[in-house]
Amino acid sequence: MAGLYIHIPFCRKRCLYCDFFSTTQLHRRTAYVDALLQEIIRRKDETGEPIRTVYIGGGTPSQLDTIDIFRILRTVGLEYAEEVTMEVNPADVTPKYLQEVRQCGVNRLSIGVQSFKDTLLQTIGRRHNGIQALNAVHIAQDAGFDNISIDLMYALPGQTKILWASDVELALRLGVQHISSYGLMYEEGTQLTQMRDKGSITPVDEDTENEMYDMLCKRLKESGFVHYEVSNFALPGYEAKHNSSYWNHTPYIGIGAGAHSLEGNVRSWNPDNLEKYIRGVYKHTLRRKSETLSETDLYNERIMLGLRTNRGIAESEITHGHAELAQLEQDQLITRTDGRVTATQQGLHVLNRIIEKLMKDDE
Repeated sequence: MAGLYIHIPFCRKRCLYCDFFSTTQLHRRTAYVDALLQEIIRRKDETGEPIRTVYIGGGTPSQLDTIDIFRILRTVGLEYAEEVTMEVNPADVTPKYLQEVRQCGVNRLSIGVQSFKDTLLQTIGRRHNGIQALNAVHIAQDAGFDNISIDLMYALPGQTKILWASDVELALRLGVQHISSYGLMYEEGTQLTQMRDKGSITPVDEDTENEMYDMLCKRLKESGFVHYEVSNFALPGYEAKHNSSYWNHTPYIGIGAGAHSLEGNVRSWNPDNLEKYIRGVYKHTLRRKSETLSETDLYNERIMLGLRTNRGIAESEITHGHAELAQLEQDQLITRTDGRVTATQQGLHVLNRIIEKLMKDDE
């Protein structure tokens, strides 16, 4: 099984918190898609395995016309694909657009809701509003999508626990199958971080952020969602297959500017520069940077990725930090059941600290 990630970097406007590679040069879309098709043709068989999952992410993939989505997926070939996900911005959603996207072969949508509160959306620079977010889900359902994920964010500036609880309840009423939820991160170099540093916004305190997360986990569990990864919740059978492949260290190919790939112990990535990417593909001079992961790197990644999931990691795979395991269990940060180590709800708040205790040092 292999996964294919396709990066669409175009955004009509940049969100204030985002540090992913993106661009507002919308006039370059056609040239970029043409380059994507060439890279797909050259690389889609790179892993030697059928492509089982496809994820079109961004940026804002819904800034592409549906004819371009069709061209991309036709070039990929979906004969073995079990899951084809596309990210959409609620502001771009229309019945016609989603009906055509579905006809192109997309069978799963990831809708970037973030919040249903207009003031919070404005604070973080989103271009949709709460009504558009609600309507986007309904339009997707009417278009025949029965595998819909929405993104929600907590610990936003000005967001209270009551406002957050309201967003969670609205999400549940919509009847979606999957919810991805992330606490706001202040990434270096983003506009939101600059606003924080200048004192024009006030971050939510850590205790409140933890309480928001705990409330989310509790409420979704009560509603039948499986908390299968730190930030991901799904009704049974609707876990994201593509994203799960990342956590299982399954090989994947990254297509597009800034996209990453993994094959065995080699990670590689395309330049995160639109002009370099397009020119490099056209002239057959595209140079991907790469790194070879050492045994220590691979071990540490297994620890990190495994403990992010509800399956945890087999205790037999842990070869470092055994002395710390007993203390972590005593502190109720992990459980050790049926030969597997998993983080507790309390442990999820300090997961990085747990992982660090079990990692190997560079040799």
